[in-house]
Formats: sequence, C-alpha cells, structure tokens
Amino acid sequence: MQLEGQDRSSASGTGATPQQVLATEAAVELMAKLHGKHGELMFHQSGGCCDGSSPMCYPRGEFMTGDSDVLLGDVAGVPFYMSKSQFEYWKHTQLILDVVPGRGGMFSLEGPEGVRFLIRSRIFTDEEIRALRAAGRI
Repeated sequence: MQLEGQDRSSASGTGATPQQVLATEAAVELMAKLHGKHGELMFHQSGGCCDGSSPMCYPRGEFMTGDSDVLLGDVAGVPFYMSKSQFEYWKHTQLILDVVPGRGGMFSLEGPEGVRFLIRSRIFTDEEIRALRAAGRI
C-alpha cells in the first residue's frame, strides 16, 4: 500500500508527532476527482469500530461539525473529523484512508463512482503514543 502526501514515519528519535490519519494514493486520486466535481471536501467518521469502516465524504461545510467532533488532521488538504465518542475507541490507532470497489454510504460523494472510501489502521507504537500525549492529541 503506497501512502501519498503524508509522513508515515514513527516519532522514533525525531520528537515529531505522528499523523493520526493518512491516505493511500488511490484515496488521494479519488479525492482529486471528487474535488473537481464537488469543490472543497471534508470527511467525517461517526461509526464503525474497526478496519473496513467507511467514513463519509461531503462537500466542505455541508456536514456541520461541533464540540462533539475531533479534527484528526488533513488528508491531502481535506479535513478529517471523527465523533469524540468514536475517537475514544480509535485514539491509539493511525487511520489510513483507502478506496475499494463497492458502494459506500448513501450520502457520501464517492457512491456514484462505484467505489467507497475505507479505513485501514495500525496501532501506534508506545513511543508514538507518548509523542501524541505530549502534543495533547490524545
């Protein structure tokens, strides 16, 4: 799996805070295609407990975020939010946004493309967890 536009390196020896969300090349390409059709985008993950969950992709500003949401970061310039309650389950995990054939959520922009966004994940190392805690991210 090739990751685009993000540093997937651990915090080991660098003091850097690891990215909490990344994207594969396929996801970045689909985001560019959707941006061409719909303008600025955003993601929101409000459910799902494990790999294979599908975040929703919306035109930016169409889904209202608030105090019950956490901004995990930007994926190729697209903000990725998660509900706070969901974040409690995922905070020790780096999310990797990918694309697979199939249908996603009914309101997610990629639906008509015959593909869906999908979350893959990996558990942060102990050192990465310490860096995230030190940065106030978890």
